[in-house]
Amino acid sequence: MPSRIEDYALIGDCEAAALVARDGSIDWLCWPRFDASACFAALLGSPEHGRWQIAPAAPGARVSRRYREGTLILETKFETAEGAVTLIDFMPPRSAAQDLVRIVLGRRGRMALQTDLVLRFGYGAIVPWVSRLEDGLLRAIAGPDMLVLKTDVPLHGEGLRTVGAFTLGEAETATFVLSYGPSHLPPPVSVDPFRALAETEAFWRAWSSRCTYQGRWSEAVSRSLVTLKALTYAPTGGLVAAPTTSLPEWIGGGRNWDYRYCWLRDATLTLLALMNAGYYDEARAWREWLLRAVAGSPAQLQIMYGLAGERHLREWEVGWLPGYEGSRPVRIGNAAAAQLQLDVFGEVIDALHQARHGGLAENPEAWALQKALAAYLETVWDQPDEGIWEVRGGRKHFVHSKVMAWVALDRMVKTAAEFGWDGPVARWRSLRARIHTDVCRQGFNPEVGAFVQSYGSRTLDASLLLLPVVGFLPASDPRIRATVRAVERDLMVDGFVLRYRTEETQDGLPPGEGAFLPCSFWLADNWLLQGRREEAQALFERLLALRNDVGLLAEEYDPRAKRQLGNFPQAFSHLALIGTALNLSPAEPKPVAQRPAGCCDP
Repeated sequence: MPSRIEDYALIGDCEAAALVARDGSIDWLCWPRFDASACFAALLGSPEHGRWQIAPAAPGARVSRRYREGTLILETKFETAEGAVTLIDFMPPRSAAQDLVRIVLGRRGRMALQTDLVLRFGYGAIVPWVSRLEDGLLRAIAGPDMLVLKTDVPLHGEGLRTVGAFTLGEAETATFVLSYGPSHLPPPVSVDPFRALAETEAFWRAWSSRCTYQGRWSEAVSRSLVTLKALTYAPTGGLVAAPTTSLPEWIGGGRNWDYRYCWLRDATLTLLALMNAGYYDEARAWREWLLRAVAGSPAQLQIMYGLAGERHLREWEVGWLPGYEGSRPVRIGNAAAAQLQLDVFGEVIDALHQARHGGLAENPEAWALQKALAAYLETVWDQPDEGIWEVRGGRKHFVHSKVMAWVALDRMVKTAAEFGWDGPVARWRSLRARIHTDVCRQGFNPEVGAFVQSYGSRTLDASLLLLPVVGFLPASDPRIRATVRAVERDLMVDGFVLRYRTEETQDGLPPGEGAFLPCSFWLADNWLLQGRREEAQALFERLLALRNDVGLLAEEYDPRAKRQLGNFPQAFSHLALIGTALNLSPAEPKPVAQRPAGCCDP
């Protein structure tokens, strides 16, 4: 059985990522990109599906972990009565090679250790051909993939795995460098592990030092920013939602999705988080990725894209993997890419509006794209869609989707007025008012006394917490206050917020999931806007306490079992964390990540 989700730590090189458990086992690694086939897939099965463990030979060692400050260099300390060692895991930022480095340092006494390397390409399905080269390197090949291991520890094959035993005393070291390359090329040249360690630490410390946020929660914000940087595909600037697939939203359930892609829904929060923390180069790269990805006919706009803007994300099931703790199916690809989700029009247009406000140099193509998107939105805003939660139970007139269509028109009007761009402003203003009236008339259910999930329904939905955040209605509006109270009453479990009651919503899947962490951050933002600062801060502190020992959050949390759930680490959760921390820092409350508040103009 794999470790608990919260027992993993992330390492990566801004192109690929691995998950390292507290027991020193790397249970997940996709190479050479986030969305490539996994060569370690024990996370979704067993060690026989691929993993690499370095750990004490005897059980019972005390374990503690930390990242080196401001970096993605993981240190795991194993201690026994006889000795102590530190395992250092990292992936150097890409150069010519693609490497994963593991260094074991003797700290005290002596300790016997072992390494167990199980290489399986193709998500655990393919046993590679392993051979030893003349220079002592170990090479594993299957199809297009090649891995090369360089180490000073004697290794041997045993039962289709590569194992070794070694003992370290104080100040002694053992090093391992695993490198990836295409199988038709010569083996990659392995990096010097200690030089790579120094260069990797210098890279991350230099990056972290650029953060301009110095508030009360600087440690949590810094770790979240490092995580977002690690989830950014450096060659294109695209941000993946998570580096994993099919970690369940409910243990044993079927709500298991592939998140190794770039969602447009993250666009605004990503830009604002990066700009507000001083990372303008990364914000610019994300905006340029956004413009490239959505280029083309507005009618073909997707909710998500591949790392370089790929559009075809075919979903299929991996039948040979049993899933995390038996949670099946394991999915590769994501069929939601073909859904209609009207809210992404608002997210894209709002992101580009915020980029201008943030001072990013204007891209001349951005306004033309916005006008094309707005023109198409005029023809489809009144259609049902699959909504923010990407339901598979049929299209509805989701209130959040309509509100984000309003956001798109609102930002078009504001951009034209503030920056002098041309366009049919009178028509945009008229449609904005029409959408606002439509939502207030059909999205608010007087019998429920709150805004509801979709027109004509009685179901509450945590996405409605975003209405005051995006400026659709002020937080003081009685309808907003009533909606917040309804969410507090009906969607909170042990103080954390569900997206909606899965047993009450026909979303095409069996019921059961944890509390969606971004929704709880949104509730804190609402309380702050309502002047309930102490409550907002208390909830924020409770959410921070859910982070694991190295500061990472998954997508969801099970308050009863006290476990993190869903893909891990989750960009959306860390983006929401940054936004709420920024909101709590000023003396006067502002909407999340400084989004402009206020209802539509007359």
